[in-house]
Amino acid sequence: MGGGTLSELDELERLVDMAGDDVQARVVGRVTSDERAFPILAVSLGSTDRDAPSVGFFGGVHGLERIGSAVVIAYLRSVLMRLRWDASLHRMLETLRMVFVPLVNPGGMWRGTRANPNGVDLMRNAPLEAREPVAFLVGGQRISAALPWYRGLPGAPMEAESAALCRVVEEELLTRPFSIALDCHSGFGLCDRIWFPYAHSALPIAHLADVHALKVILDESYCNHRYVIEPQSRQYLAHGDLWDYLYLRGGGDPQRAFLPLTLEMGSWLWVKKNPRQLFSREGMFNPLIAHRQARVLRRHLFLLDFLARSACSYLRWLPDGSIRARHREQALARWYPRLLP
Repeated sequence: MGGGTLSELDELERLVDMAGDDVQARVVGRVTSDERAFPILAVSLGSTDRDAPSVGFFGGVHGLERIGSAVVIAYLRSVLMRLRWDASLHRMLETLRMVFVPLVNPGGMWRGTRANPNGVDLMRNAPLEAREPVAFLVGGQRISAALPWYRGLPGAPMEAESAALCRVVEEELLTRPFSIALDCHSGFGLCDRIWFPYAHSALPIAHLADVHALKVILDESYCNHRYVIEPQSRQYLAHGDLWDYLYLRGGGDPQRAFLPLTLEMGSWLWVKKNPRQLFSREGMFNPLIAHRQARVLRRHLFLLDFLARSACSYLRWLPDGSIRARHREQALARWYPRLLP
């Protein structure tokens, strides 16, 4: 990598220095790649009241998908700039906790690989087995780190990066009455998708009605958005999904709601416009032309802001009673018709 630096980490550290006392930044893990040490930084701001809702934004879980980190950093930059003048943002942060981990896998990003420096795919690394058969390799494998989608050795502790992400979620999100997480990725496809759990099972989650209610207010507020919202199991099942693991860890308390979402930006959109990107491993997952990268950032920042505002205002839209039952019925009809009587 030219210049001997990791530009995303440099930008994140600049933003933290600029923000000063407006944010709390901490190193939640350290990793080494090619004899270089990298911190995993978590940046938080807003309410410290444990009864306040929270929202978390994550990127760079797959080191090759740099656009995910770019989206999270761009939104963090927007929030910090608005703190200088936006009174409504200050009011929102009085009752909302915001957490950012834009670069979960700095070692993989340094090496230009999907996996971390140990060859482990962090999204297959949780101690969780799929309940149904998974696709060969893509669903997670323990054959070899030389093959993609490697889960790590059986019984081994989670990788440092996975463990760091889990600690942040457990401390900052799962302790709150309501929380949303958005993990930003890119992958093959011609459309942008928002996935919710499960990946390890084709069954619906307990908070299916809440996800459907969130989809409804997104559709009503931004009727021209182009996201396909669906359970990840509609595309494939997988072992070791981190968000399934974290959802199950936080899902036992009926007084709390944790909604983990994954943004899968359709990278074929960029390849279609610039087919030469097919000849670059990085080009298959990221927009390589500056104006297209800027367009991608503009396209998605409203989503992150919407999720922050919806978390802050969850009491105004989260369904209850008969309304909750109706949302669940509509969600089953949309996403799980085979389960209807």
